[in-house]
Amino acid sequence: MRVALTGGLIADGTGTDLAPGTVLVEGERITAVLPPGEPVAEADVIDATGNIVAPGFVDLHSHADFSLGSSPAAESQLAQGVTTLVAGNCGWSPFPITDLETLRAGTAFLGPKHEWSWNDLAGFAATLQPAVNLALQVGHCTLRIAAMGSAKRPPSPEELRTMQDLLRAAADQGAVGFSTGLIYAPGAYASPEEVAALVATAAECGLLYSTHIRNEGAGLLAALDEAIAAARVGGAQLEISHLKAVGKANYGLVEAALEHLDKVDDVDLGWDAYPYTATSTTLTTRLPTWALAGGALLDRLADPAERKRIAEALRADALLSPDSVVIASLPPGRYEDSRGLSLTEMAQRDGVDAAEIVLRILESHQAAVSVVNHAMSEDDVTTVLEHPRTAVASDGWIMDATGPGHPHPRNFGTFPRVLGHYARDRGVLTLPEAIRRMTSLPASRLGLSDRGVIKPGAVADLTVLDPHRIIDNSTYDDPWQLSTGINHVLLAGRPAHIGSGRVIS
Repeated sequence: MRVALTGGLIADGTGTDLAPGTVLVEGERITAVLPPGEPVAEADVIDATGNIVAPGFVDLHSHADFSLGSSPAAESQLAQGVTTLVAGNCGWSPFPITDLETLRAGTAFLGPKHEWSWNDLAGFAATLQPAVNLALQVGHCTLRIAAMGSAKRPPSPEELRTMQDLLRAAADQGAVGFSTGLIYAPGAYASPEEVAALVATAAECGLLYSTHIRNEGAGLLAALDEAIAAARVGGAQLEISHLKAVGKANYGLVEAALEHLDKVDDVDLGWDAYPYTATSTTLTTRLPTWALAGGALLDRLADPAERKRIAEALRADALLSPDSVVIASLPPGRYEDSRGLSLTEMAQRDGVDAAEIVLRILESHQAAVSVVNHAMSEDDVTTVLEHPRTAVASDGWIMDATGPGHPHPRNFGTFPRVLGHYARDRGVLTLPEAIRRMTSLPASRLGLSDRGVIKPGAVADLTVLDPHRIIDNSTYDDPWQLSTGINHVLLAGRPAHIGSGRVIS
């Protein structure tokens, strides 16, 4: 199949100025970039007049491994121009499996609709027929569950070796990275020494180390140092996930964080960010990690003394911010009509305080509750996006165009929001530079030299976008809105459709 994309301006993914030309594709690869007007014989023509032809966008941080299996069409992603999703982030992956029930409980907040018919990466990948490419990482929380369940203690030498062996096996089957989520139990129970040992194994295997660091508030700089030290010990390439500062008392701290990161010259590191002032996570992250030990949270909530202890810890936590925490999704139960309400609104409705409403929600919905947390400063978001080493990433997992709940708008609008709101409308960065941050920059973090760029020999994952119309439409109040302005998406030279993507390594 021969395709010519003609009449448009080419953004080659490197950040250079837009230039007119024709992109010629034969089979799965780009074969030439021709001057404008040069005739092309015997090719299907895509008229890109008035549009920008860019590499397909590479999302370094997603949780699509928990959703693509049941939503392979990836409508929300193709409407953003995304052609490659990197999954297995924040310490969670749907493999390897030795303790299925504990893993299912730990990942329930992501709402997976899996059949769980596999044990390892290869088995999982064989079940997929996605419309976009998927690169898989293996998660530390999942490894810990496989080796030692939800125990709140250091691993034995044998358990650590089990985690390392499972990590090596995933690498052999095509994993591109190893991730930690050090605010999530059981990953939060790991010492820096445990993490460093596993990062060294990941480096041995040539894997990227992606980390949701241990603290994104007042302890941000110390948490960055922990991540850097772990990467330094083993010589790993480091990716700091969704760099930000959470909590009003910490607004402005991202400037010091960026200065700190820029001074590191002995670790290959990068970071990513999403263009929103709210996070999205599980409600259990509001709890002290000891409350989740052993997977026994619901048992503790049923014990009056333990319940009181958890409530007291919540009342002492200045970061709870009940006005800012909004219910996104939860399984059937007592509060299923409360999606889109804040903890404050729900507490007022029940006539209790914020700590008590958190416990009631968790116990009524199997502790599988996702929230949107309005906890960041717009100035900080802009500061991080301005930095030339910041890759754009969504931290999303919703693949469908419609559905239940009140999910974060980043699932539907991350990439068009950067291109439309931050680049075109606000001038925070240029359009070619914005495109670089979502193409060649993230591709380079994965060592994908033949993706994220428009050049002869590169894989023909391409996006055609209207620079005047590109915009996110999803909002916190009305999230189920696809972005507009993406006119064509090609996967390996063919129009994207279910089954056109692949698991890449």
